[in-house]
Amino acid sequence: TNQKAMLEKFARDNNLYNTKFFVDDGYSGTNFNRPGFQEALDLVNNGVVKNFVVKDLSRFGRSYAEVALYTEILFPKLDVRFIAVNDGVDSETQDANEIDFAPFRNVFNEFYAKDTSKKIRAVQRTKGLAGERLAVIPPFGYTKDPNDRNHLLVDEEASKVVQKIFDYCI
Repeated sequence: TNQKAMLEKFARDNNLYNTKFFVDDGYSGTNFNRPGFQEALDLVNNGVVKNFVVKDLSRFGRSYAEVALYTEILFPKLDVRFIAVNDGVDSETQDANEIDFAPFRNVFNEFYAKDTSKKIRAVQRTKGLAGERLAVIPPFGYTKDPNDRNHLLVDEEASKVVQKIFDYCI
């Protein structure tokens, strides 16, 4: 929502009309097979899009090679202007020094995504080895304890079903 408001303002201030937003909530920027991104790419390939505007390079993608494929090869070939607002990237107005820095940002973005993933896995491993629950959704027959997020309570109603299943198996 804040990103959308910022991009709407940028479009207005720069006389970019007929804007369309593509949102890929729940998808990693390391994955370019995102529904919204694929829809936008179809419009680019069909000549509908002439300006491709993103908040910053990390929101576009976090794979150096794939970001470069689009920003340095595909978009220029199709005469699509690429703008990363917060990074000051604009393929139409940049001089060579600014363009040369964009690939480094992409490498940092890719490293950041991989580093974050490693850290999350390490925390999950530590929690698992300590016997803490890792699942966000409690297993059937349990509910979350409102006073302790790491503790589960028996769901009395569902426990009857669990008991029946258990009885059938014996």
